[in-house]
Amino acid sequence: MSQLPLHHLFHPAHADHYAETIGAGLEHLLGQLRQVTGPSTGTQPADAAARVAAVDLARPLGDVGSVLTEMSQLWLDDAVWFHEPTYAAHLNCPVVVPALLAELFVASVNSSLDTFDQSVGGTYIERRLIEWTAERIGFGAEADGVFTSGGSQSNLQGLLLARGRHERVPAERLRILASADSHFSVQKSARLLGLGDDAVVSVPTDARHRMDPAALERSLAACTALGLRPMAIVATAGTTDFGSIDPLPAIADLALAYDAWLHVDAAYGGGLLISPTRRHLLEGIDRADSVTVDYHKTFFQPVSSSAIIVRNRATMSPATWHADYLNPREATDPNQVDKSLQTTRRFDALKLWLTLRTMGPELLGGYVDAVVDLTAAVYAVLRDEVDLQFVGAPELSTLVFRYLPRDVVLGEDGLGALNRAIREDLYASGAAMVAATRVDGIQYLKVTLLNPMATADDIVGVLDLIRATGARLAPELGALVEEVAQQPSRDLPVEVVR
Repeated sequence: MSQLPLHHLFHPAHADHYAETIGAGLEHLLGQLRQVTGPSTGTQPADAAARVAAVDLARPLGDVGSVLTEMSQLWLDDAVWFHEPTYAAHLNCPVVVPALLAELFVASVNSSLDTFDQSVGGTYIERRLIEWTAERIGFGAEADGVFTSGGSQSNLQGLLLARGRHERVPAERLRILASADSHFSVQKSARLLGLGDDAVVSVPTDARHRMDPAALERSLAACTALGLRPMAIVATAGTTDFGSIDPLPAIADLALAYDAWLHVDAAYGGGLLISPTRRHLLEGIDRADSVTVDYHKTFFQPVSSSAIIVRNRATMSPATWHADYLNPREATDPNQVDKSLQTTRRFDALKLWLTLRTMGPELLGGYVDAVVDLTAAVYAVLRDEVDLQFVGAPELSTLVFRYLPRDVVLGEDGLGALNRAIREDLYASGAAMVAATRVDGIQYLKVTLLNPMATADDIVGVLDLIRATGARLAPELGALVEEVAQQPSRDLPVEVVR
């Protein structure tokens, strides 16, 4: 039997090869960063798919230089760069350097955080960060939690714990109440828990897109009158579209009155826990039974880095299952798998740990304040512009708006088509990236600002680019709309409407 080449495995004997490879990768990354001039290159799906499909995975390239070159051609050349100030699309943040340092150790050592005998000190670092977050929320000594892959998993686990309180209640009788602007993972969680789509009751919101407590009370009363059980109420602290924070104290009162589990989805707004000036916006969060916090949003961590935090550790038991080969019932070690939906799990907590130990929470919280202040400043500059229609003033760091052409009449379908076309044109140009959403069925654009290095001039420039693009595209679209209007049986071309 021939001797296999083993130098690719991480081992003290291969330290020089490891250092050479990591060094080459770092130089390649830095070289790429120096060439970045915008958030994207506008590559379309067909082009990206064709390049990847052409690779023969059975024929390795062998040397690292060739592999890095190919990687750039397939991905890095066209990657979307969240650190660019004109990236303003989704809830993606630029990441802090201490967390990147942690990634080197997380991946290289490859600890698994499921059992103590695979992680040792890592177990206690994660537990201390859970305690720290719980303290920030306002929970007491009985609090607990675990790191997760993201807000969707945290929300799922929160609702699993709520379901655990009603094991003997038939699934068809259980209801989850969440606002009309809550995250879609609430509906997905209901499916995964076997409750069905009808289990989620959509509660109307007020003019600021916050859950309306009066409407919530009516919904709770209606459920009870029909013999249904309000299993959980999901309050949102930072909705995806508007950054709205539901009135947590009033919702907590109703959760208590109806004996419903209160889960607060603070995936977006959780960064307010470390804000030097805006912690009060989360008043009432300490009354929740469980809370979702995404560190990879407003704590500026690389994905994945999230957590589910509970007020009482005893309530985590529905996530526990004992396996004789891993975490038997008689085990006395502190095994994190006892409270996690995952088994093998990365040491993602190290990223936040090194960040806090290097920067401290106040500096990190200052970044949160910076992006909220930035959003307010941009809104103040542009809110009175006649060709921009804003849905409302920002709550956190998102602005929802649409472009309205001054001299072209399009109608709602035409305006929707125009704003979609603007977004696609911006992406294709590589100059800027924004997101899109619908409000009451109407098409809007959205910017989400999570870059503390961006300036008001940067973001006003993005919206000015939107306005210029809209002014350029509107006449052509207007001509099509007019042509269609003269031929009622004809629709707008699909390529324009989408």
